[in-house]
Amino acid sequence: MSANYDVVIVGGGIAGLSLASALAGKCSVALVEAEQSLGYHTSARSARQLIPSYGPPVVQELTMRTLELIGIREGTRPEPVLSPRRFMLIGDEESVRQQASGFMQPISHAEALKICPALTPESFSAAGLDSGSFACNASLLLEDHREWAVEGGVDIITGARVHSAQRLGSGWELGAGQEGLQTSVVVNAAGAWADEFAVLSGVEKLGLQPYRRTAAIVDVEHPLPHGCPMVAAADESFYFRPDGAQVLISPSEHVPSGPEDARPHPGDIEALIARLNALTTMGIGSVRRAWTGLRTEAADGLPVVGFDAEAPGFFWLAGQGGYGFQTSSGIAELAAGLILAGQGAAAGAAADGPASRTAEALAATRWSIRR
Repeated sequence: MSANYDVVIVGGGIAGLSLASALAGKCSVALVEAEQSLGYHTSARSARQLIPSYGPPVVQELTMRTLELIGIREGTRPEPVLSPRRFMLIGDEESVRQQASGFMQPISHAEALKICPALTPESFSAAGLDSGSFACNASLLLEDHREWAVEGGVDIITGARVHSAQRLGSGWELGAGQEGLQTSVVVNAAGAWADEFAVLSGVEKLGLQPYRRTAAIVDVEHPLPHGCPMVAAADESFYFRPDGAQVLISPSEHVPSGPEDARPHPGDIEALIARLNALTTMGIGSVRRAWTGLRTEAADGLPVVGFDAEAPGFFWLAGQGGYGFQTSSGIAELAAGLILAGQGAAAGAAADGPASRTAEALAATRWSIRR
């Protein structure tokens, strides 16, 4: 006997959980996750930084809305999800100018060295600073969405990989682990597996491509000073930031991958350590832990949000790339509005109001799929 829901969300990362949170109490919702725990893959391997100056204009708009929505709940938590941490871009004049946006202000070479004295003077010639950037407690944010969803009546089912999905009358029938589910709307929030889930559902895939991104926590001889920003190369060849007395580093690689439980490639972190030890005075030593996540992107680099025009009731919530956490609440608000409007319910994100600019930002790109 199948359980019936208005919406079934496939995927328990930040995209699926934030949507479940946004829909909670407004319709009946189930979220199914293949792994035994939520946020297992990319969502557990985030850089934990929300950067308004990062990404194309539509992503920046979604980031600002996400910061607003997270901020609304901050006073209800025992500890904050967000804490100020600036973001600094370094490189040559041309590369910094190309990567900087309206949220980032150019700063002098001397100012950059004062802000991050671990940099050697010859390692860069230009810099930009985003002072509106925030560190994000990703684990707390995931848990906040989970609690909000459960309190609103969402059924969360883990360890339940979807093995069948088919159109049934005016809705969908899914088999997930030992569960059978029927729903009017199925949401594809499967991350790196989004195209695979589409094929399983008999829906044409969109050509979404996962890319590797590796990071590590390392010991350093000279810890970064309190207040040091996250520092990234404008040519996207590395970034680093404080992590307590240690430092998080990443080679910022963008290497295509299949959907998998990704692991670091031998030599990637060692090569980055050698480079950073030449560019900084941190004195990087041992690696405490290292990991690799997958950032899944559409060909145009924009999030894929909307109903599939050729598959009624099939909703795409995928392709967030490296912007998953920083766009999560803004995208969830928009997606919930579109889904509720399709269900005939009142949809705050589709009406005039605080979310209207978010909807407007995506209107020219991703209102619906394949149109």
